[in-house]
Amino acid sequence: MKFASRLDRFGKEIFTLLDEKKLAVERTGKKIYNMSIGTPDFEPPGYVKEALKSAADEPDAWKYPLYDLPELLDAVCAYYDRRFSASIKKEEITSVCGTQTGLGYVCLALCDPQDVVLLPDPCYPGFEAAAYMADAAISYYPLLRENAFLPDLAGIDEATAKAAKLIIINLPSNPVGAVAREGIYEELIAWAKEYDVCVIHDNAYSDIIYDGNTGASFLSFPGAKEVGAEFFSLSKSFNVTGARIGFLIGRKDVVDAVRMFREHVDFGMFIPLQRAAIAALSADGDDTKRQCAVYEERRDILCAGLRELGWDVPDSGGSMFVWAPLPDGFSDSMAFCLALLEKTGVLCAPGASFGPHGEGYVRFALVIDKEEIKAALAGIANSGLLQKCRII
Repeated sequence: MKFASRLDRFGKEIFTLLDEKKLAVERTGKKIYNMSIGTPDFEPPGYVKEALKSAADEPDAWKYPLYDLPELLDAVCAYYDRRFSASIKKEEITSVCGTQTGLGYVCLALCDPQDVVLLPDPCYPGFEAAAYMADAAISYYPLLRENAFLPDLAGIDEATAKAAKLIIINLPSNPVGAVAREGIYEELIAWAKEYDVCVIHDNAYSDIIYDGNTGASFLSFPGAKEVGAEFFSLSKSFNVTGARIGFLIGRKDVVDAVRMFREHVDFGMFIPLQRAAIAALSADGDDTKRQCAVYEERRDILCAGLRELGWDVPDSGGSMFVWAPLPDGFSDSMAFCLALLEKTGVLCAPGASFGPHGEGYVRFALVIDKEEIKAALAGIANSGLLQKCRII
């Protein structure tokens, strides 16, 4: 059988390849410190689990969930008002089965073949996959260290900006850990209006932000709902990655288009998951603040520890990731990741898997506890892999 040519755009998923290498090293008896995939090592809050279990006993819980519960939409509106001071209407919301699926829906609902989608580079690979599914043309805007890994809208040439249908933004960002500077959302809204580009903001990490900063929503800023929409996910804030609980919120015609497309693909979010989401969104936020403090402590230990070994790794500003330039003597991120794994048992992700500008970097996920991070640092120091390291 001849399969669809679009499959040619998708190589073997990088984390599948890394997992195969991890298993091979693990079989030798070496301890593995897996910091490659951004899956939280925390449990969901008890009230979220209880809400799901209780809802499973409801008489209608196992029927087709053809719509979002009114209580769920109310909870999203109340959360955005309380957390972000953003005024949201129910008709400006649709649930999605996780942001990655939702991004695919957006591109399929909004883009014709060869419509231009602007993506950050480096970026989460799901952004590229969503554009590929719609046969869209990808144009990258680089995230550079000299610009704090933030979008440089003025650097997008005018012809590309005029041709673009969508721009995807992600702050705090995966993989680079950048956080929004003052004024960036206002600049983005003005730029989108000037060039008639729809903004899609991936707001997955607003509850994981460091150094006394506060995560924001794109939708908090005047004019945002005129130019775009935002994906909001419970995955990282509430440790429910496998549940795939997410929402597209904002510009009504965009939300309507995605909702209409979705009706032909799936039957909505399982009712017990909706009940779990209501419980999460109705919480006081103390759990997420405590969790953020743990992530920040892990960041401090990892980044400071690597710098003590002579590896120039800057502190991440937000997200659950650290974006590290390759140490002296290395130029191939995948080769370095494999060498690090084999010599130390430390597994991180190669920057090249996140786009053309990702080469020269690796990404660490802060998903092991602080004592394991310290042990991983000791292993790196003792391995001799870093010539400038000292024994700790």
